[in-house]
Amino acid sequence: MNTPSPTATAGWTAERRGAADAVGVAILAACAAWVLITTGVRGGRPDGMLLAVLAVAAGYAGGRIAGALLPVAAPCVGALAGVALAAAAPHVTPGPVSSSPLGPIGATAALLSLASGAACCAAWAARGAALRTGMRVLAAGIVLAAALLGSTAGVIACAGILLCSLAAALMRRRGLGLAGFALTTAVLTGLAWAVADGALPEGLTTSLEGQLGGYRVRMWQDAEAMTGAHPAFGVGPGRFGEASPTVTEGLLTDAKPHSALLQQGAEQGFVGVALLAAAFCWVLFALWRSPRSTQVVLTAGAALTALAAVATVGNALSVTSVTVGAGLLAGIATARPLSEEAAQVRPAYSRKGSGGRG
Repeated sequence: MNTPSPTATAGWTAERRGAADAVGVAILAACAAWVLITTGVRGGRPDGMLLAVLAVAAGYAGGRIAGALLPVAAPCVGALAGVALAAAAPHVTPGPVSSSPLGPIGATAALLSLASGAACCAAWAARGAALRTGMRVLAAGIVLAAALLGSTAGVIACAGILLCSLAAALMRRRGLGLAGFALTTAVLTGLAWAVADGALPEGLTTSLEGQLGGYRVRMWQDAEAMTGAHPAFGVGPGRFGEASPTVTEGLLTDAKPHSALLQQGAEQGFVGVALLAAAFCWVLFALWRSPRSTQVVLTAGAALTALAAVATVGNALSVTSVTVGAGLLAGIATARPLSEEAAQVRPAYSRKGSGGRG
């Protein structure tokens, strides 16, 4: 049986990563172009969306570099930074006045989810048992931090990421796990849209409204109505607050519908929704093509899926630290550590005394 040479394997891996990077560049460029188009047609303020696109791109590039140079230290530092930012997030990111049983659903839960994913990725990248255990203790500590910050959504997300990371040890085919994350995200986003559209049974709608908060659901209904009235271009980037009857009540200071999905629909039409979905699918595609281990890939996928769930019911993607963190985690999980490259190439030329090639 012919075994591919290290050079051939490296070339094939580079080709796979190049394809994923090209797709990502095209999608991010399309997002930036579409927000400018909708601004030209409807008016509005494109700076928020452009900043988010730039933050993801910069974070992804930085994560690729950091993940290659410091595969353990980079996610560990990122996890600690995420917890520190989450502790300050409730004071800098406004939310609905009416509290919900899930606690802070925006930046707090998102940053804690990314921090938990980064800690678990660092655990799988660590070589020593003691260091790996320490990283998992850090991940468990982040669950406790979420509880102390009063974020029930953060506790659920971080605990789920930790369990998915541990279960990844049993997975051999990353595609199946990533497909499961895609399906989970599709179900959650579909459920949110159904709530906004009033398509669910009354009892289920009432139960979900009790968990999410009535004010949030009314904003979702406004966003869904705007999408239906302006399906092509929306009402314009950043103009949801001007067109929403609920926001005029003055109970929310950031004038956002607290759902990335519905905000895209309301402000940029169905094309904006499609581009948002394409960006998430690209991240999963990049993880599938990643040279990192299946455990690291699935852990990062779980964290980014948790972020998608939080963004579906919160304003997480409106916070720059969250979008940068998402890009960083994706970049770290798709980077090839330089130390691993050396370890993979060296054995092919060092087995002179064991019957291998001289």
